[in-house]
Amino acid sequence: MTEQSITDIVREKYGNAARLVATGKTSCCGTAPSASGLSGDPITSNLYGISEKAEVPEQAFLASLGCGNPTALAKLEAGEVVLDLGSGGGIDVLLSARRVGPTGKAYGLDMTDEMLELARKNQRESGLENVEFLKGQIEDIPLPNDTVDVIVSNCVINLSADKDRVLREAFRVLKPGGRFAVSDVVVAGDVPEAIRKSVLLWVGCVAGALSEEEYRGKLAAAGFADITVEPTRIYSVSDAREFLLSAGIDADAIAPEVDGKIRSAFIRAVKPRA
Repeated sequence: MTEQSITDIVREKYGNAARLVATGKTSCCGTAPSASGLSGDPITSNLYGISEKAEVPEQAFLASLGCGNPTALAKLEAGEVVLDLGSGGGIDVLLSARRVGPTGKAYGLDMTDEMLELARKNQRESGLENVEFLKGQIEDIPLPNDTVDVIVSNCVINLSADKDRVLREAFRVLKPGGRFAVSDVVVAGDVPEAIRKSVLLWVGCVAGALSEEEYRGKLAAAGFADITVEPTRIYSVSDAREFLLSAGIDADAIAPEVDGKIRSAFIRAVKPRA
């Protein structure tokens, strides 16, 4: 599968998910089935608390397709500039904007027109003015060098076919001393090729997952220091049985090879000051 074909598939699936949420036909997460192929799976569900849901428009929450809650773990401070890579319907951007306050700013970057339209609608409804949504790809961030204090992302870097370039771009736009604080899916050990080859699971962030060691190595190669990978959820095949069956994968057959190997993690790193 080529880099461009993966990008096109991701754009199509997430665009369709945004249209469904915008029309009120279904949600991207929870238990209702969705044409995005992502709803109801254990990776994207139950990530935000009641108070956080109350801070954003409902459609921002419904369009969330992440695997964690990076804004809750990143320890954002008033006045900071934050960039969310793959911002979708804008939930993490809006939550970040509230945390950094009017003296700070939150950027969201997304390549999907439908998600950007939905995110900007959610921004208008939120009344937040310290927010800007940008169109572009996370492999080519449309911001100058040394622009942001914190980069967050919610299960999006897995979707890139060129993760090294994503991490180099993240390093470039961070200010010296800036923080990389993302939620993503990682794998421990080998994952069956049937999962790696599944387009649906790629869009669901599993097939493109790096191992913890690979993630650390790529961050170090990009120039980052103080790298940590902290698992936040560990999944079993029983958690994802319906999700795997919908992709045509025999969950029982792969269980011994998969159980406990797929994990959501909070990944931190720092751009050195010197």
